Amino acid sequence: MRQGIEVAGLYVRDQEEARAFYVDKLGFRVHTDVRNGDYRWLTVQHPEQPTFQLGLLLPGPPTHDAATAQALQAAVAKGAMPPLVLAVEDCRAAHARLRALGVEFTQEPVERYGTVDAGFRDPSGNGWKMVQARG
Repeated sequence: MRQGIEVAGLYVRDQEEARAFYVDKLGFRVHTDVRNGDYRWLTVQHPEQPTFQLGLLLPGPPTHDAATAQALQAAVAKGAMPPLVLAVEDCRAAHARLRALGVEFTQEPVERYGTVDAGFRDPSGNGWKMVQARG
């Protein structure tokens, strides 16, 4: 039996917009996309990390009331959530490829701490750090 963290959730303002961003721009693939009434469980995976899923979750029922959902979406849009970290082989090359695809960068590639990193946001406002693997 496999143990550990299997899914981490990320709040998004629009699941279809998020699916398109993570699949078409970042190169993730859809793992699960199922509906139960108005509720949609949507997860994506990085192609080199098949045991971990990123849940693209819409704040709202059944987990949140309308006021809480609105507050969560506002916090995400402001970039208030902790950033996620995406490991890449070559940060500058990944930056150029993603910028060409229309990804909004908040920080250009910078050398520091013995590596290179850059920052970007998804369409909902979630922050990402893209860090070059040390090698």
